[in-house]
Amino acid sequence: MDAELEKLVEAGKLTTKSAGQLENLKAGTFCLHKSWGFGRVREWNLLLNQIVIDFATKKSHPMQAQYAAENLTALAPQHFLVRKATDLASIKNLTREDPVALVQNILESLDGRASAQQIGDWLIDDVFTEMEWKRWWESTRKALKASGAFSIPAKKTDPIGIRGEGVSHADELLVAFNKARQPKQQIAAVEQIIKSHEQFKEPEKQLQPIVVAIENAAVRNQKLHPELAFELIIGRDDLLARVPSLHTTHIGLTFAKLIVEEETRLASILPNLPAAKEKRVLQTLPAALGAGWTERALRLMEASHGRMVAQIPRILNESGQHAELRTMLERSIREHSATSEMLIWLCGEKEDWTDLITPDLLWAILAALEREQHSSKGRSSKLQRAVVDDRDLLGEMFKKVDVGLARDAMRRLQVTPLFDELTKRSLLARMVKVYPELESMIADAEPQEKAAPLIVSWSSLEKRRAEYEDIVKVKIPENTKEIAIARSYGDLSENFEFKAAKQMQSVLMRRKAELEQMLHDARGTSFENPGTSRVSIGTIVTLRNAETNAEETYTILGAWDGDPDRHIISYQTAIGQALLGHAVGEIVTLNTEHSVAQFTIISIEAAPPDKTTPAPEFPGERAVEAAMAE
Repeated sequence: MDAELEKLVEAGKLTTKSAGQLENLKAGTFCLHKSWGFGRVREWNLLLNQIVIDFATKKSHPMQAQYAAENLTALAPQHFLVRKATDLASIKNLTREDPVALVQNILESLDGRASAQQIGDWLIDDVFTEMEWKRWWESTRKALKASGAFSIPAKKTDPIGIRGEGVSHADELLVAFNKARQPKQQIAAVEQIIKSHEQFKEPEKQLQPIVVAIENAAVRNQKLHPELAFELIIGRDDLLARVPSLHTTHIGLTFAKLIVEEETRLASILPNLPAAKEKRVLQTLPAALGAGWTERALRLMEASHGRMVAQIPRILNESGQHAELRTMLERSIREHSATSEMLIWLCGEKEDWTDLITPDLLWAILAALEREQHSSKGRSSKLQRAVVDDRDLLGEMFKKVDVGLARDAMRRLQVTPLFDELTKRSLLARMVKVYPELESMIADAEPQEKAAPLIVSWSSLEKRRAEYEDIVKVKIPENTKEIAIARSYGDLSENFEFKAAKQMQSVLMRRKAELEQMLHDARGTSFENPGTSRVSIGTIVTLRNAETNAEETYTILGAWDGDPDRHIISYQTAIGQALLGHAVGEIVTLNTEHSVAQFTIISIEAAPPDKTTPAPEFPGERAVEAAMAE
């Protein structure tokens, strides 16, 4: 033991154990403190009972010898932090030449386990920039997994470990599958086994029980959770394809047979599958359903979500069913039965379907938007955005038609409530670009548009006012603070927080402008004493379907009062506009969800008045009440 340390022990200033620990902390030694981190022993000053340490944030920091012995951990020369401090160039070289060895060194320096974030903390700034680290780690993680020497968790946030002797990656995968209690966990474990199937030395012995377990789970789940049965059978088939020595133990439990058995439920099953597995089902339809697969695929397209709507045409075209697809699209456009998702897809693929980009497509889009307006309860429409954002779409629809048809389309756009006034003007301008002689229609319509009031209920008006105040007094100030904070992070070109805050600023300012225009045009009313000799705003109308004799009832209220679940509609909707002004006994033609039908008006009565207390002296109140009583 060092002579000076012995003197401190004899004087009772240091324990024998602490003196032994200080032997490893001589000047020049690297060490680690749990709070101040990595440091280097600068000098001993045992006359003052002190050791001086250079930490990154505390240079020449003195510690009492006893405290230093208890709280500092001496680091060996092979410790990663020591190597980085003494030979950074070799560390950088190792990141290129042997990244697996580098990670192993870091894990060994962290007691054999570390998360990706911990590894990154030791490399970012000194060795990599943030972006360089992300690229490097993506490839290195794959190399770690391929090496078989590391335990790589499924979750990226869980720690990576150095695998113990005698424990293989294959053994770990089998343990993970056997521990899985839920089908989703089994599916995830099987997918990992499939990726590493080559590491199983005795596949028949190790993996055949996995096949049996998968098939049993698929049979158990088919009735109540068919989407899990599909995923399990896909996993089994992929495993059998990669390991030919394995075999099924459930004769007849095939993927094609599963599709046949669940054909009537496919529309509800497929949206619950991951995209790649949904595609597998669709690609197997021809083999499973035979000659009837085309009809089933077309019906699925008409009743499906966006992802499947994009997949099905591709599969139909690859199978030579382009003509059948075109016939279905033509019919659904003509009958206005095309779903919003189908129309969004068709607009996006318009270069391949130029013969369908006609005025008929616009009418189908407007019909779909009207249906959405009844069911979406104010949610933004993807179809509406698709039409507005594609600046060439309207021009391509009308570039080869008679000017009279274009004039009719412009008139319909002028009166539709589906778009705000600024958007309408933008759409009309695109039409005028194709037919300059129709420019006067925009100018002639402006005075009428400005003069037309927007009739709304007091309750809906108060909601719009509350939303406006919340945006102006709360959300915009909060967003301004977020922008300032994000700007302080620097480097705006790669500053995600700044970009997100600026995008939100655009959304808020656009909504503020929309609300200002809406509130300016709005005229509040309580719907008291409406005229009931004819359908008017504030009335309840009962209709009878001329074909089925089924009765439907609609309450026609203000522009912002739509509630489809209660059959309350705005007077601006297509149904509202078709009913206004008609009397009992008259027949009206309405667009239904899938076709056009005729209805007879059998009764008209006053709707309950809006009990909301109006804002004092709100302009236009008396004028609206008088107009409704006429």
